[in-house]
Amino acid sequence: MNQALQEKIESEQYRKEPAKFAVGDSVKVHTKVVEGDKERIQVFAGVVIGKRGHGLNETFSVRRISYGEGVERVFPLHSPRVDKIEVERQGQVRRAKLTYLRKRLGKGATLVNEKQEKVVAQPAK
Repeated sequence: MNQALQEKIESEQYRKEPAKFAVGDSVKVHTKVVEGDKERIQVFAGVVIGKRGHGLNETFSVRRISYGEGVERVFPLHSPRVDKIEVERQGQVRRAKLTYLRKRLGKGATLVNEKQEKVVAQPAK
C-alpha cells in the first residue's frame, strides 16, 4: 500500500512531455532562476556527458567550456525548475558516460561525432 501511494504522488511530478535526448547530444537547458521576487529563464548549453537514475530521481550532466575552463552542471530531469530542453545537435557516441572529455582541451573537449543517417542504395534497373 505504501508503494502504491508513493507511485501516485510521483506520477504527478513527472515531466509532461518526455525529453528526447541521449548522451553525446548538444543541448540547451532552459532553467528558471529566481532573483528576489523576479523569475527569469537562464540557458545552459553544452554536451550531455551522462545520465543516471530512473523515475523521479533521473538526472543528466551537461558540460561546456566557458572562458577556457570546463563547467559541468547536473540537472534533475523532472524538476519544475527545468523549463525545457532543446537538442541542438545529435551526437553519436560509443560510451554511456563521456567523462574522458574532462581531460581534453580546446575544440577536442566539445568534439562529438554527429549522428549520420544511413542511406540505403536503390538497386539499378
